[in-house]
Amino acid sequence: MKCIVGLGNPGRKYRKTRHNIGFMVIDELLKRQNWSLNKTKFNGKYSIEFFNQDKIVLLQPQTFMNLSGDSVKPLMDFYQISPENLLVIYDDLDLPTGKIRLRKTGGHGGHNGMRSIIQSLGTKDFNRIRIGIDRAEVGTTVTDYVLSRFNKKELAEVEESIQRATDACESWFSKPFQEVMNEYN
Repeated sequence: MKCIVGLGNPGRKYRKTRHNIGFMVIDELLKRQNWSLNKTKFNGKYSIEFFNQDKIVLLQPQTFMNLSGDSVKPLMDFYQISPENLLVIYDDLDLPTGKIRLRKTGGHGGHNGMRSIIQSLGTKDFNRIRIGIDRAEVGTTVTDYVLSRFNKKELAEVEESIQRATDACESWFSKPFQEVMNEYN
């Protein structure tokens, strides 16, 4: 069983903000596959779907970003999902808008959602897709920036990165993550 987690903040207020790009990828994956998040438990909205004969769990934590691990860990424990079968999708200030990077391990890089997941799981060894949102202009706080919406100029790049990240998720359904990394990095 594989688990794909898109990070974001719940609620209408945060919809389509930079920090919710993980949710946007999950939404695109649901749309493409004609799936839906039809369960609410583990402090999140989730679904168990099948791709060929494999079970795929999709999760959008509803804990707010800083407590994402409080949703991911209980779900993984309940379904006995090992960290190597976890893929977390999240925003990254250190990548230009529109760029994606796949990795098999790493630190949190200052991202509080990732910090929470690493702390809750007790390991940093799990798959991730980082999606670039670039850095804020001087004078804008990081919090204000990540909770803001993309401007019109960025929207085409953001949409392309969401499509590529979704493609990578679909590729992972049937290929080892290392192979997916080689294809999308």
